[in-house]
Amino acid sequence: MDYYEVLGVDRKASLAEIKKKYRKLALKYHPDKNKGDKESETKFKEISEAYAVLSDPEKKQQYDQFGSTQFHRQYSQEDIFRNFDLNEIFRQFDFGGRTASFTSGMGGNGGGRSFGSFFNRSGGCGGGCHSAPVKGQDMTYQIEVTLDEVLNGADRKITLQKNGRTHNVSVKIPKGIESGKRLRLKGKGAESPNGGPPGDLYLKVSIADDRRFRRENDDLIVEKLISFSEACLGTKVEIETLEGKKFKVNIEPGSVHDSRLRIKGYGLPAGPLGDRGNLYVKVGVKVPRELTEEQRKLVEKLQELGL
Repeated sequence: MDYYEVLGVDRKASLAEIKKKYRKLALKYHPDKNKGDKESETKFKEISEAYAVLSDPEKKQQYDQFGSTQFHRQYSQEDIFRNFDLNEIFRQFDFGGRTASFTSGMGGNGGGRSFGSFFNRSGGCGGGCHSAPVKGQDMTYQIEVTLDEVLNGADRKITLQKNGRTHNVSVKIPKGIESGKRLRLKGKGAESPNGGPPGDLYLKVSIADDRRFRRENDDLIVEKLISFSEACLGTKVEIETLEGKKFKVNIEPGSVHDSRLRIKGYGLPAGPLGDRGNLYVKVGVKVPRELTEEQRKLVEKLQELGL
């Protein structure tokens, strides 16, 4: 469905206009005003879902950029309603003198709790609503992994502080993990304030610097310096891969500064089941800062000969 059409607002509508329109429709279709009317209840779900997306700057940007179909491939209903609280709006409606508490999971069949769980069905909100259990807050924690862990995967234990207490959490680092990716540990976030399920823990991954290699996507770069004479005449250099395997690599005569040689299949895996990238040897020509008298004379001679 088109969230803008559901709320009846223009795509360029401001947040204030979106909020105003939602208030009007929520008052019209609220189940207390339409007891037993399934169409109104469905409409109320739809406008609430639309408002949950369009009132959130990040979700709205994703929806506007990718469209409804792609957006719903990335966001489940649980994601859409996570940390969504209607208290602020319903405080202004005075349904039976109390405020209904709405949080994440307002979908019917979207994997969250059913819509009916947010109301006291025995008497409706007119008789006073009971606050539904609220899911605990999600937590985000930064984790740094090494290139060796990217290559092989790893099992890690992480120590967290929650509510002043220390908690140990186990996490599996998948092969091929990239910087910026997030690992989700369901139910390992903050505790609920009123008996609901705990939130989730998200581990944001960064890749530690490595003195041996530089990463470029799934490829690894290792730098080797050779002398000017080696660049002219050619040479061999020893290369050790990330897993410790050693190669002798031929540097062809006439190699120039920043040229690259490829060792196929010795980079990093493209995900847990993907093929490995390549290892590239980046050749640098070393220029001495100081020369001995003998070296200077030889270089001057080479200069005379056009080198």
